[in-house]
Amino acid sequence: QVQLVESGGGLVQAGGSLRLSCAASGSIRSIDAMAWYRQAPGKQRELVARMPTIGSTNYADSVKGRFTISRDNAKNTVYLQMNSLRPEDTAVYYCNADIRITVVQRPYWGQGTQVTVSS
Repeated sequence: QVQLVESGGGLVQAGGSLRLSCAASGSIRSIDAMAWYRQAPGKQRELVARMPTIGSTNYADSVKGRFTISRDNAKNTVYLQMNSLRPEDTAVYYCNADIRITVVQRPYWGQGTQVTVSS
């Protein structure tokens, strides 16, 4: 059994900052890419940032220069530092990770954490 648990969401004024964390636990053999997605009311879930173990990190154009994804592989944890927040960043943020517990790798999702940016 694998769990992804997010923390760090909340209410912040426009221009402020928040740091999200997501820790993976369970019978994990390895983790490949870790990522953050978000879903605003009435909209589809979208990729915010993705960090593979090898290769380039990807960001949505709307967050480039403001958000930074990082990971601590020893702790199976991924972070999202969000600066210069805007009201349009308001959404539920979900952690995603490609995890191998046997020979098969599959994606796992966290339960989501609410981020609300007031104008």
